[in-house]
Amino acid sequence: MKSSLLIAVTCLVLVLTACQEIAQPPTTPVPGDSDTISSQDTPPASGEVRNPLEPIPGEEDMLRGEAFIESAQVAVLESFPVQISLALTGNLPTPCHYLRAKVEQPDAQSRIYVDVYSLAKPGEACAQMLVPFETNLPLGSYASGKYTVFVNGKQVGEFSV
Repeated sequence: MKSSLLIAVTCLVLVLTACQEIAQPPTTPVPGDSDTISSQDTPPASGEVRNPLEPIPGEEDMLRGEAFIESAQVAVLESFPVQISLALTGNLPTPCHYLRAKVEQPDAQSRIYVDVYSLAKPGEACAQMLVPFETNLPLGSYASGKYTVFVNGKQVGEFSV
C-alpha cells in the first residue's frame, strides 16, 4: 500500500512539474539593485520619445556582445507629429544576453545611426544557443526633411517628413 501511494505521489509531482511554464529571459532588464533609479523610471520630457532599450546606469560593468540583426524596417506612423519607428528582428547570442539600442540624433547629412547590441553579466554560466527577438524601437519625430537610417553601420531605410 505504501509503495503504490509513493508511486502515485511521485507521478503527480512529475505531471505538475511538466506542466509548469518555462521562464523566458527579459529583453530589457534593469541590472543591479532594484532600488537604483534608472533613466527608465523617469518620464520623458514633452515631445521626447522614450527608447525602452537605451543603456541604463549600472551596465558599464556588463560584457558587450553582438545582436544578430536579421531584418530592420523603418516605419512612418500616421500621427501628429509624425513618429518614426524601427522594427527589428534577430537573435541574441545566449539566453543570458539582454538587448540594447542607442539612437543618435541626426547628423549634418540627416543620417540617424542606431547601435544595436547585447549585454551579459560577466562570469555568468549560460547555455550556448541563439534566442530570437522581435521589437519595435521608437526613433521619435523629426523636422521636415529626408533622413537615412543606419543600424550597426548598415543602411536600412530612408524616410521623409
